[in-house]
Amino acid sequence: MASEGASGSIDPSIIAYLKAHGEEELEVGDKLHHIVAGLNRHTSTCQGFLSRIHSTPSSRLPPLLEQVENDGIKPEIQSIKELAQFTSEFPYYKYNSKWSRSVQNVVATILLTGWLGGLGTEARPGELGRLLSLEEVGHILEVPVNLKDRDAFHVTVEEYILALTDITEELSRLAMNSVTMGDIDLTVRISSFIKDLFAGFQLLNLKNDVVRRRVDSVKYHVKKVEDVIYDLSLRNLIPKREANS
Repeated sequence: MASEGASGSIDPSIIAYLKAHGEEELEVGDKLHHIVAGLNRHTSTCQGFLSRIHSTPSSRLPPLLEQVENDGIKPEIQSIKELAQFTSEFPYYKYNSKWSRSVQNVVATILLTGWLGGLGTEARPGELGRLLSLEEVGHILEVPVNLKDRDAFHVTVEEYILALTDITEELSRLAMNSVTMGDIDLTVRISSFIKDLFAGFQLLNLKNDVVRRRVDSVKYHVKKVEDVIYDLSLRNLIPKREANS
């Protein structure tokens, strides 16, 4: 009898509200999972194309980068647009953990493609060694960046920094493979870029523990490339001035 009295004392509308809220959360989660899964597939395709840079001399990169842009990055952009449109109905920080890593991976493919000389425009042709800014990445993806004045989908500064740490790892690997392809100039250029980027990181006041740890790991990529440059210098394969740059 006490049990019946207790259940009767609860307003049915409260239970109905909680039930509807739970169903809505499941529906939103399923939709987000579907969109992010599609985005991840496009990113995996793009990363697959980019993996070919390790066996492609820099002189033959343009056709590969064109394929990366058309068959890799453009589908990524479409998925990002779909994600931004759907999530605009909800508070950004309520669900952003579901897609943040995926967005970081997309940004990394764009940064690496841009650094290799891709993603050029009529106003600014592609250039080897060019680092795209966060604003340029946002322009390519057609989404806002680093929003502070409204609650909407955007690419964050943290996602950009983490993507930078991703490409330093990929470039350190390319530095070694470039030696086997006889492209020592590219190895030297990568070494200079990674060292300059790491030096820039040291000026940042990073409060996010994940970002700080990832930035700190770049020193290992710097060391890896420095070892390659040192070995090349011992064999007199690069001028000492370049080796010290």
